[in-house]
Amino acid sequence: MRVLLTGSGGYLGSLLAPELLRRGHDVVGLDTGFYRERSLYRSGDPAPSTLAQDVRRIQSKDLIGIDAVVHMGELSNDPAGQLSPSITYEINHHGSVRLARLAREAGVSRFIYTSSCSVYGIAAKDFVDETSPVNPQTAYGICKALVERDLKQLAHPDFCVTILRNATAYGASPGMRFDIVLNNLAGLAWVTGEISMTSDGTPWRPLVHALDICQAVALVLEAPAEAVHNETFNVGDTGHNYRVRDIAAVVAEVFSGCEVSFGAPSADNRSYRVSFDKIRKHLPEFRCRWDARTGATQLFDLFRKIDMKREDFEFRTFTRLKQLQHLLHTKQIDDHFFWMQ
Repeated sequence: MRVLLTGSGGYLGSLLAPELLRRGHDVVGLDTGFYRERSLYRSGDPAPSTLAQDVRRIQSKDLIGIDAVVHMGELSNDPAGQLSPSITYEINHHGSVRLARLAREAGVSRFIYTSSCSVYGIAAKDFVDETSPVNPQTAYGICKALVERDLKQLAHPDFCVTILRNATAYGASPGMRFDIVLNNLAGLAWVTGEISMTSDGTPWRPLVHALDICQAVALVLEAPAEAVHNETFNVGDTGHNYRVRDIAAVVAEVFSGCEVSFGAPSADNRSYRVSFDKIRKHLPEFRCRWDARTGATQLFDLFRKIDMKREDFEFRTFTRLKQLQHLLHTKQIDDHFFWMQ
């Protein structure tokens, strides 16, 4: 299958592209290159040919001969989304829906969209599932919910749409992110020997390893269309819902000698526990192969192998908001986040 993978140079994309290539797919990447300045490590994995292009400027000709689109190329978290909410809507909502419309018109048969469990926001019930109301709290989460709504309307027997609501990702990647909870806590434990949290750590978060997300995407891509057509799947494991303070405790145990302290309750009131039963029913092969402890151990082993220093952990590329602020400040991108000529 010839697959266009947007965000191919990002945190998830730099892991998914090699996985799809290994599985025999012909992969074409598309990436703006915002975070290409530095990788945390070299993986030696095969890389796809890549279009250095903003998803908002993709044209119909770029989709000729494409069988499936896997769309990951958006502003990637709540802080980055809040930097400029109007541009977040422009890229994450309008840009994503425009891409789907072009794909359908070009005869692309499958469209996989990586959404987020952040659409649940503040959950009123104990465990939310794909039938629960969404309650996003940020521009990032709101855009995810809007794209989901609009993609459902574009789905057609000849245009198989699948939405994957990923739990909060973690784990090693060449396009590393240290602005997601487990990765951040592991980095702090390595470079400072302590985890000093500014909140009380009571909110719930479901976690999923980046490689398990890649597994889910690949299985959806290769599944019979009738199993995944116009379906939404939470991606993770019901047993991997953690309080943030429990994630910190796991990291501290793996990074032995690390001390943990907590602060006052946070103004960020997002908290949700998620059921992941549906994906197992539709895709019986899917299993989360990682949990918080094995993920923290993977990071510990990586940091030791590459002799990670504080300057590596704090480098702006690995925190999406800092890198976007740098590109704006140095006038490498304009106010609409297009590269300056």
